[in-house]
Amino acid sequence: MGPLAPSDWQAVLVTLRLATVTTLVLLVVATPLAWWLARTRSWLRAPVEALAGLPLVLPPTVLGFYVLWALGPLGPIGRVWERLGGDRLVFSFRGLVIGSVLYGLPFAVQPLRNAFGAIGERPLEVAATLRASPLDRFLTIALPLARPGILTAATLAFAHTVGEFGVVLMIGGNIPGRTQVVSVAVYNHVEALEYAPAHVLSAGLLAFSFAVLLVVYTLGRRAGAEAP
Repeated sequence: MGPLAPSDWQAVLVTLRLATVTTLVLLVVATPLAWWLARTRSWLRAPVEALAGLPLVLPPTVLGFYVLWALGPLGPIGRVWERLGGDRLVFSFRGLVIGSVLYGLPFAVQPLRNAFGAIGERPLEVAATLRASPLDRFLTIALPLARPGILTAATLAFAHTVGEFGVVLMIGGNIPGRTQVVSVAVYNHVEALEYAPAHVLSAGLLAFSFAVLLVVYTLGRRAGAEAP
């Protein structure tokens, strides 16, 4: 048997599941938000942009604390959710997803906003002269042209979720097979002076992080080369 225990493999599976679900939710939420930010001239743009980017500068434990409070049985969201018959959100996988989506929002919004902003007005104006509706212009013009940005957003969101620690620990705790992720498992091993499994898990995260950055930079170069 290798240095990894069954609980470590469970942490890997929980991490991959969390990253996949979070990435899908982020793409659904961040795409229309980034489109609005790239095109609006409303005074609300700056406050919304600052709010979406807050996780970039806010300590993860602070964000985790407020999400924990909001989702808890005495918080505004958790109280209503449980009264409606829902299971407790804190220390659950569902709560991890909510916290991860909030914490990963800027990593999805910024690449998408940049991609939409780089499209320019000309392709959309041409489509409008052909009587394409705003939804048609978005689906058939904007999304295909923003494909490199979408791929970058998905890659960064997935990778960022894989490496989360403070937020997931505050919201989900450390329940093996349910809320324990790889970063928390590494911390547990180091705290117990179990360096062999900590090395294996850390090396996996290091290799994964390098691969993600390689993909992002490659996509960036290709997008720059294809730009007119």
